[in-house]
Amino acid sequence: MKTVIEQKNLFCLPWTQTILGTHLEGKVNFMALDWLTRANYDPPMLGICVSKNNASHAAILDTGEFSVNVPSVEMVEITDYTGLVSGKRVDKSELFEVFYGELKSAPMISDCPITMECKITQTVDLPTNSFFIAEIINIYSEEKYLTDGKPDVKKTTPFLLTMPDNRFWAIGECVGKAWDAGKALRKRLQQEKVE
Repeated sequence: MKTVIEQKNLFCLPWTQTILGTHLEGKVNFMALDWLTRANYDPPMLGICVSKNNASHAAILDTGEFSVNVPSVEMVEITDYTGLVSGKRVDKSELFEVFYGELKSAPMISDCPITMECKITQTVDLPTNSFFIAEIINIYSEEKYLTDGKPDVKKTTPFLLTMPDNRFWAIGECVGKAWDAGKALRKRLQQEKVE
């Protein structure tokens, strides 16, 4: 029998761990970020949720730009560190080798297998956070992380954060192909309706 989880939040879901890149008062700044989602297909957009208390929040409001960097499992320690210390008190500008694309306030991390530069299109004010919806201007990677021109999860080795146990997890084996794994079941159910 199922029981009701007392905390009414989405901590029961795993999230891809990323690193948010911003310019804070003219300096490069980074923050561990896992509250993000796809928001629109065309143009491609994503949404991120950032606490109003974080230095990165003020940086995004100031510049209207940010990057989302997907670290590999080898980067767990430094990724966690970016979330342990605040840009209000610690200069994180020397943590990574950075590069820029079109946007000059969206520093991207060279060591991350996948990086995205984003420009804000809409901000939703929430009680404790802001939900920033942004257009993905460009996505960057290296050939070694791609298969058939697309990011390959086995090569990029991203990791997940689970809460409330506060653990990072490597991605395991592939268990099926989306928009394909259910085709046989769909066919069987359609045949049952006909009979």
